[in-house]
Amino acid sequence: MQHSSIHWFRKGLRLHDNPALLAAATDCHHLHPLFILDPSSSRAGTNAWRFLLDALRDLDGSLREMGSRLFVVQGCPEEVFPRLFHAWGTTRLTFEVDTEPSARRRDATVAELAERHGVEVIQEVSHTLYDTKRVLALNDGKAPLTYKGLQSLLASLGPPEKPAPTLTLEHLQGCHTPCQVSHDTEYGVPTLEELGQDPTEVGPHLYPGGETAALARLNSLMDRTAWLCGFKKPETEPTSLSPSTTVLSPYLKFGCLSVRTFWWWLDEVYQGREHSQPPVSLHGQLLWREFFYTAGAGIPNFDRMVGNPICLQVNWDNNPQHLRAWREGQTGYPFIDAIMTQLRTEGWIHHLARHAVACFLTRGDLWISWEEGLKVFEELLLDADWSLNAGNWLWLSGSAFFHRYFHIYSPIAFGKKTDRDGAYIRKYLPVLKDFPAKYIYEPWKAPQAVQEQASCLVGTHYPQPIVEHGAASKRNLGRMKAARAQKGNKSPRRHQAPLAPCHHSSCLPLLQAPSGNNQLAPQWLNHKGKSARPSSTDPHRDPQPWVRHHLSGFDPFCSTASH
Repeated sequence: MQHSSIHWFRKGLRLHDNPALLAAATDCHHLHPLFILDPSSSRAGTNAWRFLLDALRDLDGSLREMGSRLFVVQGCPEEVFPRLFHAWGTTRLTFEVDTEPSARRRDATVAELAERHGVEVIQEVSHTLYDTKRVLALNDGKAPLTYKGLQSLLASLGPPEKPAPTLTLEHLQGCHTPCQVSHDTEYGVPTLEELGQDPTEVGPHLYPGGETAALARLNSLMDRTAWLCGFKKPETEPTSLSPSTTVLSPYLKFGCLSVRTFWWWLDEVYQGREHSQPPVSLHGQLLWREFFYTAGAGIPNFDRMVGNPICLQVNWDNNPQHLRAWREGQTGYPFIDAIMTQLRTEGWIHHLARHAVACFLTRGDLWISWEEGLKVFEELLLDADWSLNAGNWLWLSGSAFFHRYFHIYSPIAFGKKTDRDGAYIRKYLPVLKDFPAKYIYEPWKAPQAVQEQASCLVGTHYPQPIVEHGAASKRNLGRMKAARAQKGNKSPRRHQAPLAPCHHSSCLPLLQAPSGNNQLAPQWLNHKGKSARPSSTDPHRDPQPWVRHHLSGFDPFCSTASH
């Protein structure tokens, strides 16, 4: 039978390793590649929308080279598909499996609509290394809550599948995409303005979206054999003025780059060479990604506190003024404000920078719910990925997975470890650029004459600190201890996520301990490699030395810990 197929792009915005797209082109005489834009369903900010539109234009260009086109339609899928099924005489609908709960509900509704219209539905796994549903089934339908548990399950499945072939003209022989002269008007990729976005709000175009840019970035990395083999996530720097990691996470999030392609290309580089191991390696980052995708698919209400069975129930403060100051980079702590400025303008920040601002917002200083931070990251990050974003906010707020809540990132000392002169702060907060290094992290301590010479009066041109870190962190330690002591709120040890040696490499990052017990939850080590005794009397103790040398290659906020 010759089908009239719709391939529904959502994530997976690529022609390489796209088995659902290949299925659409099989025994097909009419092919409609489709993307449905539903602006009301996303919190994404202007930078993320620009990235998406870049990716759609790139995808349309690649399809055009093979005599096809991308059809972009605005609306909600449940309303769009019945009309298109009828107008295009559709007999087959294909799409990539999406593990997010809201996406699964949407896809189930669309599949029911398709069945009522006599349309065959084919779903293929290609956004994750493994079929998450199959992984959960191996564990009696429950998400493994330890890294070692996930590894055991994956070991029974073997290595990830090899990537599917890239779509070529050969696949489209005998397959036609009906296009009208009015295609660009009716189905073209819209502009930011047409989506109600203000183009003046976008930052520098550092990371163009799309498969072409993704593969170019990956190809350039593959030429750096020694760097790839020696890559250790904890040894990268949050204050580097240019990214010290791969910045492939936005491309993995939108599916411009296949995670399986990344995995197997790395595997080729590793063959016959000494290389870093999970969790700090690049393979290690990808298995961490798998861990959080599996958790997000299997744990109810994973992106919220209430109703989330692994989440500590905390009475967080409701302080809109402090939340706004944090979001806008106006806390009075230059390191925190520089990070949030980079995030707001560029859409990307290093994973340790994410650690610092997440801790500051939640258990460290402001005692504001991690759910509020999650929303801000979902808006501002190019690589905001539902499962990874939620999992890492749970972790860094001390609400799940990570239980050494008494270790707090200092908003002053942490940045100094890799940038004592404050070059990072001077770049993103030019108002402070003329402060001496002695005061760049604490400008409020500068004498009046120094402030005047720097043309920046604290309290006038730059804010005073909104909290006093020492007092706030000490108070919050007590509050966290009380929350954990409440009846029914004590997190069982089984909810910790242990690390074990991985035969293939792991993914997203949190803090990993190199200690013999293989715990995924961070173990804060002293200079002799032994567990340091918790210091409840020193809430400002900076974890950076441990972080740089023992932090798991996983970045809690990234699609590929290699942000």
